[in-house]
Amino acid sequence: MPASNELLERSAAEIAAAVNERRVSAAEVTRATLERVVATEPNVGAYLTVLAEAALAEAASVDRRVAQGERLPLAGVPLAVKDNMCLTGSRTTCGSKILEQWIAPYTSTAVARMLAAGAIPIGKTNCDEFAMGSSCENSALGITRNPYDLLRVPGGSSGGSAAAVAAFEAAIGLGSDTGGSIREPGAFCGVVGFKPTYGRVSRYGLIAFASSLDQIGPLTRTVEDAALTYDAMAGFDPMDATSVQEPVEPAAPALRDDLHGLRVGIVREFDPGALGGAMDALYRAAYAGLERLGAELVEVSLPTAEYGVATYYLIAPAECSSNLARFDGVRYGLRVAGRDVRGMYDATRAAGFGEEVKRRILIGTHALSSGYYDAYYVRAQKARTLIADDFRGAFASCDLIACPAASCPAFRFGAKSDPYSMYLMDYYTIPMSLAGLPAISVPCGWVQPPDGNEPLPIGLQLCGPLFAERLLLGAAHAYERATNHRATHAPLAQRLTA
Repeated sequence: MPASNELLERSAAEIAAAVNERRVSAAEVTRATLERVVATEPNVGAYLTVLAEAALAEAASVDRRVAQGERLPLAGVPLAVKDNMCLTGSRTTCGSKILEQWIAPYTSTAVARMLAAGAIPIGKTNCDEFAMGSSCENSALGITRNPYDLLRVPGGSSGGSAAAVAAFEAAIGLGSDTGGSIREPGAFCGVVGFKPTYGRVSRYGLIAFASSLDQIGPLTRTVEDAALTYDAMAGFDPMDATSVQEPVEPAAPALRDDLHGLRVGIVREFDPGALGGAMDALYRAAYAGLERLGAELVEVSLPTAEYGVATYYLIAPAECSSNLARFDGVRYGLRVAGRDVRGMYDATRAAGFGEEVKRRILIGTHALSSGYYDAYYVRAQKARTLIADDFRGAFASCDLIACPAASCPAFRFGAKSDPYSMYLMDYYTIPMSLAGLPAISVPCGWVQPPDGNEPLPIGLQLCGPLFAERLLLGAAHAYERATNHRATHAPLAQRLTA
C-alpha cells in the first residue's frame, strides 16, 4: 500500500484502477481520506458535515463488490458533495440557517449514480447560501478558505467542493452551476470545473435556486476525472422534468492529445486586454497554447453577451423567489413562532434567510409583480434568446470557444463587499449558462496578485455547442496534458499539513 499522502494525491482514475485491481482497498483509501480531512479542515473548512461512518460502510460495500468481480469506474474514489444535493440520512443545509438541521429522506439522482459507480461519500461541502454567490462568503454555517491562500475565497457558490478537491480531501467534488458556480471556484482553486449541457445531468434531489439554469457537474484535479464523473452521472432521469433524452456518448474514451482539425473561437467582445497586464498576458499565452496544439484560432462575436449579467440577475432571482417560497416554516426546516400563521412565516424567513438570499427574493418578486413582469422578466427572457442565438451564430464558424473563466484570481475575504462588484465576477460564465451550453474551466497558469506574495491559479474557459461534451472534454484534456499548470505549485494547505 502506498503512503497515504501519495495515495490521496493520485487522480480518481488512478485510485479506481488500484481498487479494482485490489492493490489497495476502498476502506484504506477512505480511512486515509478521513485522516486527511481531520488534519486539513481546521485550515480549509471545506466540509459542513463529515460522513465518516457512512463513508466507511460504503467503502466496505465497494470492496465486497470488487471482490465479487465487479469493475467499478469510480471504485473507492473519495467524493465531496455540495450541500444542496440530498443524501439519505445526512444533513442537507444549502449553507442556510433555515435548513441547518434538515435531514434528507432521499438521495439525489446524481449522487446515487456516483455511489453506484463506486464513489465514497466523504461529506457535504460548504456553499454560498442556496448557491447564491460567487465567493462562498454567503454561507451562514461556516467559512471555507482557498487552499492556495487561506486569506482568500475559494470562489462560489461551489467553493467547498473546489477547496476539498484542491486540498486533497476528496478526489471528486460535486457542485452545481447556475451562472458560473462550478467554473469560477475551479479557476480560483486550480482545479477542473465542468458544467454539462443543461438537462444532461438530472437535477432530481438538487435543491433548486433557478430551475432553468441549475446544472450539476464535477470539480476534479484532471479532465479525465471530470469525464469519468460525467459518464457516471449523465443520462435521462424520469424523475426530473427538465432531463433530456438525447443519447449520451461516453466522454472518457474520447480524450485526445492534440487539437488538430479544431477551430477555436476567440470572442471579440471578451478582449483580455481589459483585465490588465498579468491577466492579459496569461490568457493570450493560453490562446497561443491552443494554437500550438494544432487548433485554428478564429475570431467570433457575441454582441449580446455584455447583457448577460443584467439578464441573469432578473431571471435567476425571479425563479429563486418562486422556488424559495416553499421554505416557510410549515413543512420542513426552521420554524420561528409568531402571533399567527403570517407572523410565523415572516419570523421564520427573517431569521432563516441571509441578506443575499433576501435581496434576490425581493428583486425576483419585484420583477414578477403586476406592472413590472413585461418590463423586466419578459424582456430578460427575450435577451436570453438573443444570447443563445449569438452562440449558435458563433458556432457556425468554430467548433469550440475559448475565453477567460474569471476576471481576476481569488480575492481576499471582504474585497467584493458590494453586490454589484460580486455579480460582475460571473461576467464570463453567465452567457454560457443562459444559453444552456456545456463549459469547462481548466487551469491555465498562475498570476501574482497585487495584494499578495504567492502566485494564484486561474482557469481558461472552453465552451461547446449543446451536447458537445465529448468534444469539449477531449480538447480540455489535450490542453491540460500539454501544459500541466496545476503541478507547478503545491497548495498552502497541503504544506501546512504535510
